[in-house]
This record gives sequence, C-alpha cells and structure tokens, in this order.
Amino acid sequence: MIIGYTSGVYDLFHVGHVNLLRNAKAICDKLIVGVTIDELVMYKGKTSVIPYHERIEVVRSCKYVDVAIPQKNMDKVAAAKKNHARYLFVGDDWYDTPKWKEYETQLSSVDCIVIYFPYTQGTSSTLINKTLADLRTDK
Repeated sequence: MIIGYTSGVYDLFHVGHVNLLRNAKAICDKLIVGVTIDELVMYKGKTSVIPYHERIEVVRSCKYVDVAIPQKNMDKVAAAKKNHARYLFVGDDWYDTPKWKEYETQLSSVDCIVIYFPYTQGTSSTLINKTLADLRTDK
C-alpha cells in the first residue's frame, strides 16, 4: 500500500486545497492529512479564522482524504516516519526553496519523496481573508 502525507492549516477551505488533495490521492492508496492545530498556527505568527476542531472536520469530509490527524509541529521527517509515508505532497510555491531543499534531503533518509503540485493561482486563504476584510470596511 502506498501512503501519502500532506499537511496544512486548511483555513477557509477552498479549491486550491481540493486540487492538492485530489492530486495527492491520485498517486497513493491512502492519503493522510495533517491539520495544523491552533497553537502551531499562532506560533507561526498567524491566526486562523476557523478553529482547529472545525477545520479538521472539514478536511475529514473531503472524499480524497482517508485520515485527518492533528499536526502539532513542523517536523516533516517525524510525520513521514510515523505515518509510513512514501510521498509527502506540497504546493510548488515551495519548490526550490532552501527550506524545502533541506526537507527533501532529510525525507530521502527515510525513503520519502517530496512531490510538488502546481499552486492554484488566484485563490488562497490569505486572499479570501483580505477580500472579506475589504468588503467589510467598504460598508
């Protein structure tokens, strides 16, 4: 069985999330998705609009997701090992960055391959948040 893993905040779930999860599921038999807990989102200097317990339920309800679990830290290697992941999926906006070059090296030591999917242009939780804020201030 081929197991894939990906993770994210999945705040304001949108078509970019669906595209990544659909593409990931097409490559593996079992897709495990880590959903970032609120404390880790705050650690990254952000605040989610939707609380963790609701975000994980939204991700669980996606037909491409086999298992949704809490992402409590940023340790990609530990997540790959714990979940026996053959592939780790991420958007190509991270491709060729120093951080992800290092992740690729670390993950290869546990026989996990990073696969980059095209980033869905024109949509993101950040853009949705900005648009909503702009709409609210216009009234």
